[in-house]
Amino acid sequence: MTAEAATEAIAPPDIGPTVRSYPGARRPDRSRWVTTSGPRIAAYEWGDPDGPTIVMAHGGFDFAGTFDVLAPMLADGGGYRVVSWDARGHGNSEHTALYSWGADMRDAAAVLDAVSPVEPVVFFGHSKGGGIMFDLAHALPHRLTHMINLDGLPSKNNWPDLADHERTKMLRSELEGWLEHRARTATAERRPDTIEGLARRRQRMNPRLPLEWLEYLVTIGGEEVVDGDGASFGWRWKLDASLRFGGFGPWRPEWSMQRLPGIGVPVLGVLGLEPETMGWGTQPADVIPNAPPVFRFEALEGVGHFVHIEQPRLIADMVLSFLADHP
Repeated sequence: MTAEAATEAIAPPDIGPTVRSYPGARRPDRSRWVTTSGPRIAAYEWGDPDGPTIVMAHGGFDFAGTFDVLAPMLADGGGYRVVSWDARGHGNSEHTALYSWGADMRDAAAVLDAVSPVEPVVFFGHSKGGGIMFDLAHALPHRLTHMINLDGLPSKNNWPDLADHERTKMLRSELEGWLEHRARTATAERRPDTIEGLARRRQRMNPRLPLEWLEYLVTIGGEEVVDGDGASFGWRWKLDASLRFGGFGPWRPEWSMQRLPGIGVPVLGVLGLEPETMGWGTQPADVIPNAPPVFRFEALEGVGHFVHIEQPRLIADMVLSFLADHP
């Protein structure tokens, strides 16, 4: 049996009702497995299966479920077919021995091939997902019609203009650090807690997000842990314990800004200007000098890194008007 046939024989990723709800949140209409370079990737769709397609990449330590409010707004408001997936090691997608920026890019390309092998689509990414989609736009420029980036423009004003031998040293240090971390965490497991406990722990990193939303997220990005007798002893995030912040493999996130000027399709870039632990600290002055040929740029006061969760209606209307203005 081929890998594709084996994947099709497995029940699709769970999109059933959750034990928590959140106003406006809607689980996907369809789900499927995508076979990539090793693990099975859980992919999801909202909206008309024959509508124009938006392919959305979530951020690090997140899940496709973080689009459960925004994606239905885009699907219902513009007739779009909205597609997202859980990155490897996240949510329902399989864990793997190692993680890297390149592997995440290959997974994104596999999802793209599965959902729209011929027609170009709208690329959309939040945070790390925005950087992934920037790189994919350069690798596959014929596969996209528009680029939408939500607070995925990392810049710490430290892009090194280095000679090749210095870049090689940096690459080596990144690789060695990641492999040493993997060796330390190969058998680690994430600590279980109640739904409320996991939500409160996450809120320490995302203080602007309501606890009600984070509890809902736990029931999508986590799983109930039971003992051999079927008794529950809490919930645990469905995140590989070897994943770490900034652990994108041999890559520095701020390099993504260098991709921005070379994107030839219309680009919408959105920044949340409120500082957050998981944000990049990027300012408008970091972005404007790197503007691509067709660029709408929105810097939002009073909004943090998770712009699509704090202000989903604002972001949905902004995206829909941008796509309508650049058909």
